[in-house]
Amino acid sequence: MNALDIRGLHLSLPGTARPVLAGVDLTVATGETVALVGESGSGKTLTSRSVLRLLPKGATTRGSVLVEGEDVLAMTPAALRQLRTHTAAMIFQDPRAAINPLRRVGDFLTESLRLNAGTDAAEAERRATVMLEAVGLTTAVLRQYPGQLSGGMLQRVMIAAALTGDPTLILADEPTTALDVTTQAEVVALLGDLRRRFGTGLLFVTHDLGLAAAISDRVYVMYAGRIAETGPAGTLFHRPHHPYTAALLDSTPRLDAPRGRLAAIDGQPPSLREALTGCPFAPRCRYATAVCAEEPPERLPVAGDPGHRVACHHSALVAGGAPDE
Repeated sequence: MNALDIRGLHLSLPGTARPVLAGVDLTVATGETVALVGESGSGKTLTSRSVLRLLPKGATTRGSVLVEGEDVLAMTPAALRQLRTHTAAMIFQDPRAAINPLRRVGDFLTESLRLNAGTDAAEAERRATVMLEAVGLTTAVLRQYPGQLSGGMLQRVMIAAALTGDPTLILADEPTTALDVTTQAEVVALLGDLRRRFGTGLLFVTHDLGLAAAISDRVYVMYAGRIAETGPAGTLFHRPHHPYTAALLDSTPRLDAPRGRLAAIDGQPPSLREALTGCPFAPRCRYATAVCAEEPPERLPVAGDPGHRVACHHSALVAGGAPDE
């Protein structure tokens, strides 16, 4: 059984002309790290938040979000509370916005255990101490306020908080965005180490393809609320089959890249106020033909590449590296 199994997830919001998420399929196996990448506004954060049913007001959904085989979208409030306390946990993007600055770190770490899990204060503090040590912090942090800690230390506190309930799934929503490069590397290494030690499934949401390549076993590339391409990290980054994936890789800074201006993706992502027909990436794609504007592509397996699937009418051409003449 997978730690997470999202099947055909559609999510719509009031006032939009198209679904924010349109048929998302995504799995995370126990002990596996999966990266979800794409531009801002592609639907990455809403996909991760749907796993805990942290949805915007007025949102309507269809499809299923299974955590350890249980559908989150159909859970009762009591079952949902149990899920958020023990089964799945989220590491938010900005730890300073997620932790109350007026309360000590120890209160933040033990509150969920004491109030939702019924753990007594002494056991909750012992558990918090164990998790702090696991992320490389000392017990002195329990008595400190968030303002006394650096950004990297606060993100470690967030990771410790996520681990206190022994979750089988951790959702990391761009957890390194607010950190400097050195601290980013430390947090990424820490997440990888904790995943191996505790056997926790990890969904790592990011717009940074370098981070995705460093930490993930598999990658999902999202565009306009749809999965454009998915596959093993090494395979997908070495030979992408979707023009959006290829364009993202081309626009990533590399030490071995040719001198000159960094490549950019022309145009803008589609607005939620506009209905989509055909492939959503077609207006920005150099491979697009008439069929791309008329028919949405199915996500099909890539021949000879197990686990690699792509939604593109011209995927073989993209992998070959040259547009139609």
